[in-house]
Amino acid sequence: MRKMNFVTTGDGSKTLYNAEIGECYHSTHGAVQESKHVFIKTGLDHYVQKTGASDVAILEVGFGTGLNFLQTADFIRDKPFQIDYVGIEGFPLPLTTIAETGYNETVNPTVWSAYLNCYEVALQQEVQVHERLRLTIAHTLLMDFQTEKQFDVVYFDAFAAIHQPEMWNDAALAHVAQFVKPGGVFVTYAITGNLKRSMKSLGFSIEKAPGAPGKREMLRATKL
Repeated sequence: MRKMNFVTTGDGSKTLYNAEIGECYHSTHGAVQESKHVFIKTGLDHYVQKTGASDVAILEVGFGTGLNFLQTADFIRDKPFQIDYVGIEGFPLPLTTIAETGYNETVNPTVWSAYLNCYEVALQQEVQVHERLRLTIAHTLLMDFQTEKQFDVVYFDAFAAIHQPEMWNDAALAHVAQFVKPGGVFVTYAITGNLKRSMKSLGFSIEKAPGAPGKREMLRATKL
């Protein structure tokens, strides 16, 4: 396993530092607040507010600790949404590490217990977490990922391009783009000229959205 240690972020929640990559899994300014702002508010909530959809398929690139999944599950807990959630993770964390994240303090207890109970099974097959939420964690590298599913929302949460440039190049973004429905939304914490140009060339309209604490702007792209 890659060398990891926990770091407490600016909002009191934890993230993992990956010494091999040289970066944390989440923003050190606040792991949970970044997840809620970038992926829930600017991604999922924006999409359902704009479209009125209640049946949403989500693809996450970089499942990691599952923080974005947990925040999604907690967000829909009192809403009539059906969520089909697929995460891509080339290097899954052991359940013991997941259990030590402290994310149980950020979500409803039923959400946390359901996640722990289904995590290892979800690495092998689709799991019905509860009646309105399905989870699959594809244990594969991004470029090896294949599915017949099409997605409404993409959470692009790879490590930063300075550490993992292969996750942000034209080929990687094109690979992800093929799985997005027309009208689907792609969100990520980053925004660069290269990223904007790539997404435009792949048939997306580009928006600069306010970033999470520590970042002035982030990218939201909608497939035309």
